[in-house]
Amino acid sequence: MDGKVEAMDYVSVGRTGLRVSRVCLGTMTFGKESDEEVSRAIMDHAWNLGINFFDTANVYNKGLTEEIVGRWIGDKREALVLASKVHFPTGDGPLERGCSRRHILLEVEKSLRRLKTDWLDILYLHHWDDNVALDETLNAVDTLVRQGKVMYCGVSNFTAWQLMKAIDFAAFRNLMPIVCMQPMYNLIKRQAEVELFPLAQSEHVAVFPYNPLAAGVLTGKYLRGELGRLDESEMYRERYKNPVYAEVAQRFVEYAAAHHCSPASLALAWAASHPAVTAPIVGARNMEQLTDGLKFLDIGLTAEQRAEISALSVEPPLATDR
Repeated sequence: MDGKVEAMDYVSVGRTGLRVSRVCLGTMTFGKESDEEVSRAIMDHAWNLGINFFDTANVYNKGLTEEIVGRWIGDKREALVLASKVHFPTGDGPLERGCSRRHILLEVEKSLRRLKTDWLDILYLHHWDDNVALDETLNAVDTLVRQGKVMYCGVSNFTAWQLMKAIDFAAFRNLMPIVCMQPMYNLIKRQAEVELFPLAQSEHVAVFPYNPLAAGVLTGKYLRGELGRLDESEMYRERYKNPVYAEVAQRFVEYAAAHHCSPASLALAWAASHPAVTAPIVGARNMEQLTDGLKFLDIGLTAEQRAEISALSVEPPLATDR
């Protein structure tokens, strides 16, 4: 498993002409598991490696994450591709959530202030909103685009039918198109392969998967009795509670050891090797985790090796399975 990468590669975001590093730095740990000093060191290291794509969200650590990123950016802004998100509750009030025009416009203004920038390169709709008309949501994003406060629109946690509906609606109304998506994707959770990835390839939508290490399950840390996100979050415990996932992790860790690879870097290399994937999102609590994960850039998986690793997990049925 060789293929040494001497310099950062850059990939296109759909048909936009926007070029981003083939790894995106996730910032969800900033201000919680990683204090500001560690967060700045992580961003410095990523930047020095040529990573120009940073992902955050308005709800990460109640806005503190965006503040930390904003204090770090400085004169790098024009060379940095910066993404944030809107949808999830920012408070207990009835107006502090969702994809209404009001919430989107107000929250983006708050994100811009925290990030100390005049614009977001990508604004993700963080989740589908059953309570809001799609035209209300997409028109709000389009308003921000016309104001120069957002460059591109993406979606996260959408199903294939929701994404296709948004794509068609935007095209029909001549609104800002959906250019990228963030699905959850890893060796344990492969549902995105069934419909989301074929849709992305068909419609030229860039794919930036999150959770490529399955909250650390694929690193083998829980098999070793170490603590992590599953111990800290009920959401993650529920997401990865199926005993089959631990069995997949065991097989995968053994495979990685046999091939002299770090499980974290190999899990990332596998996720990144799917032809629909543009760049995986890599997050870290500390420099050790970051440097370990980024070793995936030096791994060139062959089609046969990807197939071997895929066979360690449960392949999802086809969309037309009967």
